[in-house]
Amino acid sequence: MKKFILFLISIYQKFSSLTPPRCRFYPTCSEYTKQAIVKYGLFKGSWLGIKRICKCHPLNEGGYDPVP
Repeated sequence: MKKFILFLISIYQKFSSLTPPRCRFYPTCSEYTKQAIVKYGLFKGSWLGIKRICKCHPLNEGGYDPVP
C-alpha cells in the first residue's frame, strides 16, 4: 500500500509540473508528504502530509519546512 501511495504522489508530481508552481513551502507539499511516508510509514506520514497541506494557504507565509 505504501508503494502504491508513493506511486500516486509521483504521478501527481509529474502532471502538476505542467502548471505554474503554487506551493508556499520548500519542499513542496507533495514532496514533503512523500518524505514523511518514507520516514514514518503510511499512516503517520500521511497525517503529517495532510497537516502540511492544511497550512498551505494565502494567509501562511510558507518558507522552508522540512519533515521533522
